[in-house]
Amino acid sequence: MEQTFIMIKPDGVQRGLIGEIISRFEKKGFYLKGMKLMNVERSFAEKHYADLATKPFFPGLVDYIVSGPVVAMVWEGKDVVLTGRKIIGATKPSDAAPGTIRGDLAVEVGRNIIHGSDSIESARKEIALWFPEGIADWQSSLHPWVYEA
Repeated sequence: MEQTFIMIKPDGVQRGLIGEIISRFEKKGFYLKGMKLMNVERSFAEKHYADLATKPFFPGLVDYIVSGPVVAMVWEGKDVVLTGRKIIGATKPSDAAPGTIRGDLAVEVGRNIIHGSDSIESARKEIALWFPEGIADWQSSLHPWVYEA
């Protein structure tokens, strides 16, 4: 099974959207394999967003991520990276389709609630960065009702 990294950003935490977001991934049939609520150090945020370091919005993005707690999660399931991005919606909330997290819950691109890995490779890197201690090894008893053998 594929894994992805999902982070509820400080605005999502402050707005009380943690349960709503987890529910959307669970209802789809994905498994939560790791989760932690944490404050992010500036150097850690810079490392996470290193691929965006040359962008003009980088300093503001880092300031935003360190402004309050985030919820870091690992989700597992078939095509979870691609499907997770569809559940999240477009980066710019006004471009995000209704029914997506950003389409339903976000207004500003700088307060877009959630981050999701954009590829299997970046998911592996982000999971290793955020969960160096590893993740839970379990499978739901509902697995055969969600996935074909």
